[in-house]
Amino acid sequence: MEITSDNRNRTVAELRNLLTKNHGNMAEAGAVSWQFHKKGLLTIEKSIVDEDTLLSLALDAGAEDVKVGEKSFEVITDPHHFEAVKKALGDAKIDTVLAEVTFVPQNTIRLEEKAAEQMLKLMEVLDEHDDVQKLHANFDISDEVMEKVAASG
Repeated sequence: MEITSDNRNRTVAELRNLLTKNHGNMAEAGAVSWQFHKKGLLTIEKSIVDEDTLLSLALDAGAEDVKVGEKSFEVITDPHHFEAVKKALGDAKIDTVLAEVTFVPQNTIRLEEKAAEQMLKLMEVLDEHDDVQKLHANFDISDEVMEKVAASG
């Protein structure tokens, strides 16, 4: 979680309460940061560019990796090369759906239906808190499970 607050004690108490009510717990500051790397992340729809063109362009501009998803590509960069890669894509008229420096999990945990439902509710509740600026997570929910959760809720 990235949080901005004018009253740390109040915010910690409120977030701890939200976590407890929604099957979560609060660790000490920085306790899970080792599970994430700060990276540049650019998401591009597959319909915009073919994989070989994107791979060549992104790697030449300094990207570390290009991951292929079901509907999109994810270009991963070192934070220091983020702007150069973003500019190279823009110069090639390749629009990004998302372009940000963020925390990317080293490993993800696949969640099934009940756990996925609980996690999505927790993320929604935390995201609604005024002091929460950004949430980072290491879970993965398949499209199939996501559809089941959406249909049941």
